[in-house]
Amino acid sequence: MLNFNTIQEMVDRAEEQHCPLHEIVIQREIHDSQKTRDEIIAAMAANWQVMQASIERGISNTEKSLSGLTGGDAKKLYHYADKGYMGNEVLKAAAYAVGISEVNAVMGRIVACPTAGSCGIVPAALYAAKMERKLADEDIVKALFTAAGIGMVVDQNASIAGAAGGCQAECGTAAGMAAGALVELAGGTPAQIGNAVALSIKNLLGLVCDPVAGLVEVPCVKRNGFAAIEAMLAADMTLAGIESVIPVDEVIDAMNRIGKALPKSLRETSEGGLATTATAQAIEKRIYK
Repeated sequence: MLNFNTIQEMVDRAEEQHCPLHEIVIQREIHDSQKTRDEIIAAMAANWQVMQASIERGISNTEKSLSGLTGGDAKKLYHYADKGYMGNEVLKAAAYAVGISEVNAVMGRIVACPTAGSCGIVPAALYAAKMERKLADEDIVKALFTAAGIGMVVDQNASIAGAAGGCQAECGTAAGMAAGALVELAGGTPAQIGNAVALSIKNLLGLVCDPVAGLVEVPCVKRNGFAAIEAMLAADMTLAGIESVIPVDEVIDAMNRIGKALPKSLRETSEGGLATTATAQAIEKRIYK
């Protein structure tokens, strides 16, 4: 049986077959898509090329979005990276994530992973790992399958849509995907990958979706930067031997229940949260006058 419905099932299958987690996801994709292994890997490699191109555009972009709310912040952060508290690599990772989201805001080409609103998190974290550890693109592509498998499980058991589960469903899921992929790239075990997902999602439970003026710009763009760093910290905690008290699939179940408990006003309707502040209301009137 190639199907899996939980992270633990993925982990168990990888341990039984003595293979990396990405191999379990590839096997399922071969079965479901009826495509060859080479075709599937080539498609993911093409996604990775788009992700890298969006990073390169993002960190040099000065173009403002049509609303005027976003654009140019990734470039600022990228050039500040040597001066910050958090160090060059961490701040550049945040800049990559913000940059991709800014590219999305100006209708540029991105990969929704798992959504357009959270598109910066996975590629930023993996690109940062590539640059810091001099990793091969082939290894990143394999890790992207691990990230995809994690996203599939969350989608099956909770949600990846802000309208259904709040921003925890979008940025939270993306952070979990990124954390798991980072652990695999560092040589972590399948069980450690699951642990990183738990730590990452757990920290973002309850995050609301409250876009100003209904646009995927404020606070979405900067949230991508924060969540990319959160994913990296979850990976490092795991690799340091820190374990989540709550198992990953129970964390995902909690995410599902929390998402359902969130009022409609905090699920992408722009009827609550930051979207209803005085400044946000003034922005909305200006944009839609």
